[in-house]
Amino acid sequence: MDGIINVYKEKGYTSHDVVAKMRGILRMKKIGHTGTLDPAAEGVLPVCLGKGTKLCDMLTDKTKSYRAVLLLGQETDTQDTTGAVLAEYPEQLQAVTEEAVREAVVSFLGTYMQVPPMYSALKVNGKKLYELARAGKEIERQARPVEILDIQIEEITLPRVTIHVTCSKGTYIRTLCYDIGRKLGCGGCMEELIRTKVSMFTVENSFTLSQIEERKQAGTLQEILMPIDAMFPTYRQIKVKKNYEELLYNGNPFYLNQAEKAEGVVDQEQVRIYDQSDRFIGLYNYDKKSRMFKIVKMFFDKEEQTRGL
Repeated sequence: MDGIINVYKEKGYTSHDVVAKMRGILRMKKIGHTGTLDPAAEGVLPVCLGKGTKLCDMLTDKTKSYRAVLLLGQETDTQDTTGAVLAEYPEQLQAVTEEAVREAVVSFLGTYMQVPPMYSALKVNGKKLYELARAGKEIERQARPVEILDIQIEEITLPRVTIHVTCSKGTYIRTLCYDIGRKLGCGGCMEELIRTKVSMFTVENSFTLSQIEERKQAGTLQEILMPIDAMFPTYRQIKVKKNYEELLYNGNPFYLNQAEKAEGVVDQEQVRIYDQSDRFIGLYNYDKKSRMFKIVKMFFDKEEQTRGL
């Protein structure tokens, strides 16, 4: 089974838990996820199966969208409500207006320098930050540029503010909540988080582990399995002529005249390459100078071809 299933990660599970449970449900080992969600968070977690695991790093780089509830008036060691309260600011909170909240929230639109939280999986000198945090240690972290592509306020019911954020990879929504609280002068932490979108995967077309298990038992799992090549819908689809298929299977480059219907391809264009049996081989890049297609990412398994699959 090769492809991607859009899993709805429920509260209480780590991303690793989801992978472990999927291995049990599907009775297969080659499974990987595409970016961690904290145990208290929920929502979209694309899970890659079989040859689809080669997509994991590509999906991790995609922009993501979240719906978060920001709780103003307090700060915690984890920057969310699962942590220990470090400070509370009741007087400052009383002075906060809805207008001030709106101004503070939208001020984070665009690129800003974000300091990663101590409770994160980032490594410093080979140690994960959360391991140091649990040992009672705090170290200086370098601020990193992150991009808030879109930020909208859905509801303000002070001390709670519900926001919807689309951001670049590496953005911590917990830290964004903390930073908004700091800007308002009353502190803040994240109370709830739902990831609503990763690339083309949305919360509306995601499935819980129990729903996936039901489909497995009913034999309808293929209906929710996205094929690997469907991840590249805007890429041109090109077939290689029958006599040159062996070049593909061995991961070799091939010439423009060895492909079918490749007219109009431009320099450095990435394309989807298939054999005559419509098997997706991989992503290739066209080099105009040499008139050759060169491998970018191979998804074909040579062992499959020798087994006649």
